[in-house]
Amino acid sequence: MKIATFNINGIKARIEVLLAWLDESQPDIVGLQEIKSQDEPFPRAAFEEKGWHVETHGQKGFNGVALISKIPPSEVNRGLPGEEKGEPDEQARFIEGVWETDAGPLRVVSLYLPNGNPVGEDRKWGYKLRWMERLHRWSQERLALEEMLVLAGDYNVIPEPRDARHPENWAGDALFQPESRAAFRRLLALGLTDAIRACDGSEGLFTFWDYQAGAWPKNNGIRIDHLLLSPEAADRLLSADIEKHVRGWEKPSDHVPAAVNLRVES
Repeated sequence: MKIATFNINGIKARIEVLLAWLDESQPDIVGLQEIKSQDEPFPRAAFEEKGWHVETHGQKGFNGVALISKIPPSEVNRGLPGEEKGEPDEQARFIEGVWETDAGPLRVVSLYLPNGNPVGEDRKWGYKLRWMERLHRWSQERLALEEMLVLAGDYNVIPEPRDARHPENWAGDALFQPESRAAFRRLLALGLTDAIRACDGSEGLFTFWDYQAGAWPKNNGIRIDHLLLSPEAADRLLSADIEKHVRGWEKPSDHVPAAVNLRVES
């Protein structure tokens, strides 16, 4: 089973890119981020006509996540629980689906972690760190189920210097701060596996290239889109890859898809 993540950077602006990629790549489940659409106006008919099932958790103009799949999930949960004072998170950044397979339940999350800039400002930087702590608690609870789990999305975290072409340029950015990198490592310490790194330890593996300053032709990229696997999913990992060529298409997102293949037969 192929599971992918793709920050599409606006579903309306990028729908042709997304449809072409779905036709080419044929993932079984894909988590989208930054759909930048509310649920009702999301152009689901364009996908349903091609046999895809769509679940969204959107908001007007910003953020928004979705799950697109070949078969519908048996369960869908929207929103990351645990905001301070019990208040719901007003930002649409988290959606979880459950699919039944021969090997048991498969949980797939599409998440869009806060950017966090500027560093030091509580409204954005503090929110990012609190969101990561909430994700840590949620992951602990889900891992206790001992099921296949894929946490797929745009984490807005550069885990290591080798995950940036020029790490020194990111020294003051929220994506590369010691605190956000440490929070990412704490997720891995729970027993989650970084699928891309489990399959390829080389440098130059990037998932994002800015639109500015010729970042794409210069390959001045960073790796911030990740697929983290529970032990039960990691045991069934066949391959993982970054579909870099999509960045060279017409009117692309500044992100590219990353995907894993899991063996889900019993």
